[in-house]
Amino acid sequence: MSCGDYFLRLLGRRDYSAYELLKKGKEKGFEQSEIHEALDAVQQKGYQSDIRVVNSIINSSKGQYGKAALKRKCLEKGIAADVFEEVWMEQAESDSNDSLSELKAKVMRKYKVSSFQDIDPKTKAKLLNYLQYRGFNPFEVLDQWKNEEEE
Repeated sequence: MSCGDYFLRLLGRRDYSAYELLKKGKEKGFEQSEIHEALDAVQQKGYQSDIRVVNSIINSSKGQYGKAALKRKCLEKGIAADVFEEVWMEQAESDSNDSLSELKAKVMRKYKVSSFQDIDPKTKAKLLNYLQYRGFNPFEVLDQWKNEEEE
């Protein structure tokens, strides 16, 4: 099996970043030149795109994780930070408020919060940890939710 066929078989199952394909090719024992030729071929045909990988990561984790967590996930897959930022800005223009409102509803159900103005300290600490763990800036999000309630 050639390196190009191997990459096509992998990409037939799910999207891989260019870095992941390079790594898989090395693990399989292909030569460096053959790996790069095959990678260029699949990219030229449109079968592999780091932008598409970033889009799928963002879409699959929308409302669950924040920008920092998603960026870390992309960096682990070998995707450049500037590619992530470019795709993030495109996505953020279209639907930033939807995911925050979904997250707000989820948090209100989970922690039985009726108002963000008067949260007891123990619940607030849990809420901040929950938001931070998922890559959101907890103080910004909490302030935004408080301001929405005041209006």
